[in-house]
Amino acid sequence: MPAFFDPEFWNLANPELWVGVGLIAFLAIVVFAGAHRAAFSALDARSKAIQDNLDEAQRLRHEAEAMLADIRRQREEAAVRGAQMLREAEEDAARLEAEAKARLEAQIKRRSELADRRIALAEQQAAQDVKAAAAELAARAAEAVLADRLAAQKGDRALDGAIQQIAARLQ
Repeated sequence: MPAFFDPEFWNLANPELWVGVGLIAFLAIVVFAGAHRAAFSALDARSKAIQDNLDEAQRLRHEAEAMLADIRRQREEAAVRGAQMLREAEEDAARLEAEAKARLEAQIKRRSELADRRIALAEQQAAQDVKAAAAELAARAAEAVLADRLAAQKGDRALDGAIQQIAARLQ
């Protein structure tokens, strides 16, 4: 039977008991210290992982805030550029409208002047045509009158030559 079950073993004066108690205490300390270190080591690793995650989250938050600020700035710049482009487009439209009106008025004025000149030329041509027709009619009438008188007088050759010259010059 082992000494563990022996009542003499449990006597406080027994050095074997104290060796056993010391061994158990030592093992408990070693196990507890090792477990303690392992537990603290695991807790430290977990704490470091959580801190790393928090740091990463903080860094990502700062990046997101910077990106948000950049996007807001770009949106504001785009709004300013858009307003400026709209204002410039309105100014260009007003300028182009004024230029188009001025060109249209100038073109209307040129066409009106051209039409007036054509009318004046047509009037001159008509007046010349009327004068020419009147002169030709007068020449024919004079020729007819003179021919009738000559037929009645039966021939003055100098007068017949003069009439032919007048008819040739009028044509």
